Amino acid sequence: MKVQIIGIGLIGGSFALDIKSAFPEAEIYGSDANDKNLKKAKELRIIDHFSKMEDVPHADVVLVAVPVDVANKVVTEVLDLVGENTLVFDAGSTKSGLCKEIANHQNRRNFLAAHPIAGTEFSGPEAAISNLYRNKTNIICEVEKTAFKLQERALDIFQKLGMRIRYMDPVSHDRHIAYVSHLSHISSFMLGKTVLEKERNERDIFDLAGSGFASTVRLAKSSPAMWSPIFKENKENVLETLTEYINNLTHFKDLLENDDFQEVYNEMQRTNHIKSILNGIN
Repeated sequence: MKVQIIGIGLIGGSFALDIKSAFPEAEIYGSDANDKNLKKAKELRIIDHFSKMEDVPHADVVLVAVPVDVANKVVTEVLDLVGENTLVFDAGSTKSGLCKEIANHQNRRNFLAAHPIAGTEFSGPEAAISNLYRNKTNIICEVEKTAFKLQERALDIFQKLGMRIRYMDPVSHDRHIAYVSHLSHISSFMLGKTVLEKERNERDIFDLAGSGFASTVRLAKSSPAMWSPIFKENKENVLETLTEYINNLTHFKDLLENDDFQEVYNEMQRTNHIKSILNGIN
């Protein structure tokens, strides 16, 4: 199985490691806009060979793992070149724009729109880790538009990597992901910004920050090159979630100003229900 991965960072690199583990006969071909990343991926043995866009027709599987603002262009270029039996899938966290872009492409049936809900705050090929996708949810959109034999190949890969599959339409995907992923990154970035602006002494931040602050601000270490395009592509949904979040923050601030600490307690107690959801739903 020849697998061509376009974008050898955390997501593409982790796919490469897990595919090599699950499919020992697989050969991994890689390309990246950053030559240093590509050389590092070869040095770390994440990929076996360098590749170019012209190599797409020879691949059995092509994974596009690039920032979402260029994914439309890259996926279209890949679909222009694929053979009849080549599976193409992406791993981006926005889906509506991409699915609209390729809706009428002559090779649309070669493409599977996917979003594995997995990652860390780190980036680049050095951030790639094995088993990143095990027991993680992989959202698939518009599965009915992918050729059945290529659906089967994709599901075989995802199953062997240990993923759970959830099917969703692109519009619903982008709306839900804005709440449970995109908003949390914005919140983390802005918390980090606030502390950096108000706590001028970096030694105080280092010495006084507890594990709660560290876990809350962890996502602020994420790559701006990856996340600013996500906010751009999902702007409408992100603005909606931000409005609701700001309203909740303003309400909490009003409670404090009015010394309504009983309602502060009630608000937090009601929100504690999130524990039971994140602990698992039967």
